[in-house]
Amino acid sequence: MQERKENWPFPKQGEGAKHNDEVEGEGSYSGSKAYNERTKKFVDSGKVEQAARDAKPKTSEEEHAMQKAERIGKEHSKGEDPALKDPKKVPHDGHGHTRSK
Repeated sequence: MQERKENWPFPKQGEGAKHNDEVEGEGSYSGSKAYNERTKKFVDSGKVEQAARDAKPKTSEEEHAMQKAERIGKEHSKGEDPALKDPKKVPHDGHGHTRSK
């Protein structure tokens, strides 16, 4: 397994995350907000294309292992999110609700 690059956009476990003793229930608003902020920062950094190239399998064995992992993951899937096919159901402007049109 490859070591994680220092410029990876997400902090290691225990780094950068503010710990809050308040239980937020299922789904963490602060965790989601932090993830969204880090993701936006990474996308805005212009490093996405290079990260995608770096993530490509280096050997045929690695490629097969990735394909196997994807197949196994899809076996547990309930299918595509229907909201992906109906733009009216996609959350917008950072809100959890959908468009009313």
